[in-house]
Amino acid sequence: MKLRVLGCSGGIGGRHLRTTSMLVDQDILLDAGTGATDLSITELSLIDHIFLTHTHMDHIAALPLLIDSVFDRRQKPITVYGTEAVLTILRNHIFNWAIWPDFTEVPTSEKPVLRLQKIEIGRPVSVGDRQFTALPVDHTVPAVGYHLTSGESSLVFSGDTCICDAFWKAVNTIADLKYLIVECAFSNREERLAFASRHYCPSMLAVELEKLERDCEIFITHLKPGQIELTMAEIEDSLGDFKTKMLQNNQTFEF
Repeated sequence: MKLRVLGCSGGIGGRHLRTTSMLVDQDILLDAGTGATDLSITELSLIDHIFLTHTHMDHIAALPLLIDSVFDRRQKPITVYGTEAVLTILRNHIFNWAIWPDFTEVPTSEKPVLRLQKIEIGRPVSVGDRQFTALPVDHTVPAVGYHLTSGESSLVFSGDTCICDAFWKAVNTIADLKYLIVECAFSNREERLAFASRHYCPSMLAVELEKLERDCEIFITHLKPGQIELTMAEIEDSLGDFKTKMLQNNQTFEF
């Protein structure tokens, strides 16, 4: 199982700043932020499955355009996975004919290009021999993290979250955890904003990582443009014992 980071920034503003999207092998997206727009039309047409953490724009910005760009190249629908709350938001606010066509009815309702598939926290979804399990997190909108496993080792992606004991309890049950990708959106000077928007800052993440009982490599994602250097410096000061690294575009993980 191979994951390639297409975007991992908390915003835009430069050629290396793409919002959250990760390509698993050649056929699965984990979130569909602006990072997905760097894929070629051929690469986009190969995507059969998209797992969403939540519906904030930085995680779904490319989703409507992706589907529109490839629908005439496909013989089967793209399956988008999310909790019932996430799928309801997509139906009501994105694929509603006002913001974007309802591709669950295009080209026909019998053979649409988009299929919405409900998932439940803690219940694994298998795509071939690859398994995705939604994990509980705490954000301002309904959201999940994900546990990805090939059967040999595992990767966890927190998505967007703040303090959440249930997330760490779930992570600690993963005996073969190899990589943890965890968000830290704001610097400590924005601690009140981080808490209000249900994101981590370094001081909060340092406390949360004390709950981690697994030995794994830790990568930081979702850094806000303009605060990257400051936030990473604060992370080094606060989380030095954890030897965290900043997630980078085009970084790959095999597990």
